[in-house]
Amino acid sequence: MELNFLNSMFCIFAFVVFFLFVINSLITKLFTPNRRKIPLPPGSLGWPYIGETFQLYSQNPNVFFASKQKRFGSIFKTHILGCPCVMISSPEAAKFVLSRAHLFKPTFPVSKERMLGKEAIFFHQGDYHAKLRKLVLRAFMPEAIRSIVPDIESIAKDSLKSCQGRLINTFQEMKTFTFNVALLSIFGKDEILYREDLKRCYYILEKGYNSMPINLPGTLFHKSMKVRKELAQILAKIISTRRQRMQLEEEDHKDLLGSFMGDKEGLTDQQIADNVIGVIFAARDTTASVLTWIVKYLGENPSVLQAVTAEQEAIIRSKEEEEEEEEEEKVLSWADTKKMPLTCRVIQETLRVASILSFTFREAVEDVEYQGQ
Repeated sequence: MELNFLNSMFCIFAFVVFFLFVINSLITKLFTPNRRKIPLPPGSLGWPYIGETFQLYSQNPNVFFASKQKRFGSIFKTHILGCPCVMISSPEAAKFVLSRAHLFKPTFPVSKERMLGKEAIFFHQGDYHAKLRKLVLRAFMPEAIRSIVPDIESIAKDSLKSCQGRLINTFQEMKTFTFNVALLSIFGKDEILYREDLKRCYYILEKGYNSMPINLPGTLFHKSMKVRKELAQILAKIISTRRQRMQLEEEDHKDLLGSFMGDKEGLTDQQIADNVIGVIFAARDTTASVLTWIVKYLGENPSVLQAVTAEQEAIIRSKEEEEEEEEEEKVLSWADTKKMPLTCRVIQETLRVASILSFTFREAVEDVEYQGQ
């Protein structure tokens, strides 16, 4: 009985999806003005609405793109996350797109906008985008980071201790580390009270971030949208608590939340919450990816690893000498980070040569032709 019911529900769902696809196609044909059609690149759009999203996430996304590139070349069409799109992979094509801001604008699938929040910086251009960018950068300037260097060192030490005596996935450990640092940079010491709830909500949200945007009970997307509401409630509590403290204290909070709330023109609570979530998403995986590449490159270059180790050990010895003289524990300081020129160059070189993102999105503001396609 239950099996028949599930089969019936699946058939109804499939019919509804097909019906919506047909209606959408008819409306598009009826109301789209006739114009010269530029031929689309080779490829497949997959199933109606679903496209090739299942194929993309049933395997490693890099494998999916590599197989498409091998079959169709460096430019091909596909349909993922509810969006028909053209994928490019050659440096020449990427340069063509990224160097023509008047033809292509940054964009994301609608599902990602719903998940992060429509007020997040990624979904806007113009004055609002410029203001948010300024506020974000202010929270990560040397003046703001200087005071939390000891706290970042403490997070790093705790991360290393948790890895002792076990086999680890470097990227996953780096994601945990960067997430803890991100919470500190965004909320300051306030994050301690809500750390576990923020982590729990974020990890559920992350699982559904690249899922098929079908908001039905049981789907990853539905679970993510549900926990997104809970995350908004937690952030509302944090914002309310910070606002009360700001009224009682004259202390200047230099974290990201303080930067957003201290804006003279004023941001709404929803704008603050959406951008906090957006910054966490933007910073976590990319930073963790850079750190993982650094570990890989250092392992492949023993001489550089030895030099970087010597540079760090010299700082450790100087701290130990200070501790003996002053008889108190010395933590890492902002001044110590200025004694790491080689480490800094390793980071810069990694940023230059490593692939940090698998792919990103751009939307053509008008029909664009590239190499006859």
